[in-house]
Order: sequence, then structure tokens, then C-alpha cells
Amino acid sequence: MEECILLARTHTSSLLNYAHHLTNFNSYIVPCSIMRELLEEKLTRFNELERQMSDPAVLSDSNRMAAVAREHGSLQRLATRYRQFKEVSQQIHDAQEMVNGDDQEMRELAEQEVLQRKEDRERIWKDLLEMTVGGEDAHRSRCVMEIRAGTGGDEAALFARDLYEMYKKYAELRNWKVELLGASPTELGGFKEINLGFQGESVFRDLRYESGGHRVQRVPETEAKGRIHTSAATVAVLPEPEDVEVELKQDDYRKDIYHASGPGGQHVNKTASAVRLTHHETGIAVAIQDEKSQHKNLAKAIRVLKSRIYDIKQREEREKRDSERKEMVGSGDRSQRIRTYNFPENRVTHHSVNLTLYKLDQIMAGNLHPITNALIDHDRESLRQSMGGLD
Repeated sequence: MEECILLARTHTSSLLNYAHHLTNFNSYIVPCSIMRELLEEKLTRFNELERQMSDPAVLSDSNRMAAVAREHGSLQRLATRYRQFKEVSQQIHDAQEMVNGDDQEMRELAEQEVLQRKEDRERIWKDLLEMTVGGEDAHRSRCVMEIRAGTGGDEAALFARDLYEMYKKYAELRNWKVELLGASPTELGGFKEINLGFQGESVFRDLRYESGGHRVQRVPETEAKGRIHTSAATVAVLPEPEDVEVELKQDDYRKDIYHASGPGGQHVNKTASAVRLTHHETGIAVAIQDEKSQHKNLAKAIRVLKSRIYDIKQREEREKRDSERKEMVGSGDRSQRIRTYNFPENRVTHHSVNLTLYKLDQIMAGNLHPITNALIDHDRESLRQSMGGLD
């Protein structure tokens, strides 16, 4: 199998996870076998899930069985197609041996068989590339989004609220489910931070492009003189793992219970229902106080904590956890951005693909399709060009 050109900044062990960075990195050669290794991992996981679905210990645990079934279903299309790819590859190998035989008539038939099977393999390979556009977790139907106010004070918090409203409307258009997992509101109605859970078809693949710094240029609600200000917010989109993928025991974290409070620390609740979890190994801390029930807050905190742990574990495997995390969301500074929202000009610009649209009002109303489709198309074409053919 020939080698393929991949644009990247430094050596990486994951081709699919870096597809969306292709245009910004320096070129070097990465073997196509990396793609095969990733697909082998998915197929191995799929086979293991099939085994678990007939395991009496799993069948007797309804929650675990549900998690196994969800993950199995999400991998089925990709795993089944890759099985077909392997079968066709074996057929090519078998026919190639006949081509090298002594029987002239059999050689001719085998040559035709090799050509036909190679066409089939190329078609299946393209299907596999299509299924994996957006990264190795593109198949996931659940994810967690974290929106944080960056540079700009109260205006940045208001912008974080506007981004939340935009994603909520987008989810409604896509028939996705949205769940508020936690929020830190401000007195003016903005958010210092807000965490959301999304569930639906292609949800992670489509939303992962939102990760990074978002910059807004407009006259703030807090500005009396009508001057245009620039502020920022950061968005991080993390795949939500199934329970069977991240094992989290009570001994793995510290749980603190405290009284929930409103914006600016006001309106402290009499009931201690807020929950803060601190993971011992990684130091990750998650605080949830939105529900009146301590039990519900704990359940939400565990979901967010698992997503963050999964994200870090994946990055550790690629030996780029810290630098990639910083690169993903930046520091919240105005200069670190993936997208600019210019309200006076009704303009939105996504910088990685130099896409500019003069329909910001529609974008803020939840119509993110023009941006998302452009980014997916860009990834699809970049991945196809980088992978090339199989022979």
C-alpha cells in the first residue's frame, strides 16, 4: 500500500483526528497503514461489544447492556464496511496468487478478477473515508459542549449566552436533544460558563468544528456611547463516552457538597444540593448546581467529568494532550479565534477555510448549515487528496 501525503505540524499517531487541521500544517509523509490501524481498532472494539452482548454478566445489568448496545450500534456501519474491505482485500490476494500460476487460462481469469476486486476495494475505501470525515470519534451520537466567556468582561459573558442560544436553535433544526448540564450565570443575563449535552445523529461530527475561539465585534448592550467593542468566548466540544469506555469509581474522585447560589453569588439556597467532583488522577474539577436535587447534580457532574477524562486519555495516547487542548480552545484572547461575528456588517468569517458569509442574522438564528457543510466538504476533499489510491 502506497504512502500518502498528510499535512501536519508535528508527528502524530492519529490521521483521522487531525484531518480538520490539514490546511494549517506543514507537509510530511504518513503511511496509509495508520488509517488501517485505526479501522482495526474500531473493528476489534465492535467484535468485543458483540461478545459482551451475549455475556450473562452484561445481560443481567440493564444499564451496562444499554451502554454496550448504544456503542455497538454507533460502530456497526463502519465496522461492517471495514469487514467487507478486508474480505475484498483477501480475494485480491488469492486471485493474485493465481495470476502467478502456470495455467494461462486461469491467469487471464485471475487478472480480470484482480481488476474487478480492486475497483470494489477502492469504492469501499472511499466509503470508509466518508464515514470517518471529522475524526475517529465522528460516529458518536452524544457530546458535551463547554462555552466560556473570554476577553471582554460582561460583554463576553453576554456573547457566551448568544452562542448558547445559537447552538440551541441549531439543535432544534437538526432534531437533536439538548440538555443543560451546568451554568454560571452573571447578573446581566450572560454566562461565565455553560455546559451542554447534545444527542442526535452526526452530532459530534458536526459540532466538533465549533471548538476554538469565537470573536464578536458589535456595540455591546453595556455600551452607552455606541462604540463597537471586540470580545471573545471559547467553545470546546468533547465526545461523550459510554459507561463501558470510562470506568469511574467513587474512590477515583473527591465529592464536595455545598449550597448553590445565583448570579454574582446572590440568593444562596438553603439546601446543600450543589456538587463538585475533583478527579484525583487528572485534577479535573466539575461543579454542577442547576438542579434542586443533589442526586441529579451528581449524575450530570459525572457525565461531564467522564467526557473530560475521555478527552484527556485520548490526547495522552497521541502524546499531545496539553498542547492540543490549548490549541483547541485557546486562552480566550481575541487573537486566538476560529470565527469572527461582525454584527455591524452582518458578517461571519470562519478563518480556517477563509469562508465569509453576509448572513450573520441567519447564523445566530441557528442556521449553521452553510458553515458546517463547508467545513465537512473541506475535510472530505483534503482527506481524499491526502489518502490517494490504494495501489
